Amino acid sequence: MSDLVELGNAVGTAQKVGNLVGVFAFGVSGALLAVRRNFDVVGIAVLAVCTATGGGILRDLIIGETPPTAFVHVSYAATALLAAALIFFWHPPHRVTRTPLLMADGVGLGIFCVTGTVSAFQHGLPATSAAALGVVTAVGGGVVRDVLAGITPSVLSDGELYAVPALLGSAATAVLLHHGQYTYWTGGLAGAGAVVLRFLALWRHWRAPLARPHRRRDPA
Repeated sequence: MSDLVELGNAVGTAQKVGNLVGVFAFGVSGALLAVRRNFDVVGIAVLAVCTATGGGILRDLIIGETPPTAFVHVSYAATALLAAALIFFWHPPHRVTRTPLLMADGVGLGIFCVTGTVSAFQHGLPATSAAALGVVTAVGGGVVRDVLAGITPSVLSDGELYAVPALLGSAATAVLLHHGQYTYWTGGLAGAGAVVLRFLALWRHWRAPLARPHRRRDPA
């Protein structure tokens, strides 16, 4: 138990900063999607906040952290609303919003797969369960965003590897935590690796394998 306390003291500040950066990044991605879908100012704000906090709320409910952190610390909602305001007053033309949306989403994905895993581990979950909740934290907000926007969630089609980078980043973080090797730097490298893999997948159009299609038999 003392190890968990020491871990909490060591990474507490990094967790708070990382979470706020991730909230802002996901808030930007949610607001940009709202702009692409022609939502009004309320829709932009709602989609930004839900995207930024959805994954963390799911994680907190699963580990029994109630009320969830997003409801306790107003800084999370405020940061997401700041992102929404920024996009409301300044955003690229509709035809080029996809790239900044995906970039912001990738940054949030990489940050939250690490901070989500650490939060779960600090609550006493084993490394494997902590990694699973890291993935939930990373992709949960994107799922909420896509559902509210009326599109197929990226995690279901995994186009250009969406869930895979989050899984690898969470797994790397869990291994570091399990062996007592987690630090600001190693955690940052795990998150950066997830971001780089996501960006490479977008650039190279990598995607997860699809089911093999049935071959049609020519009539005799």
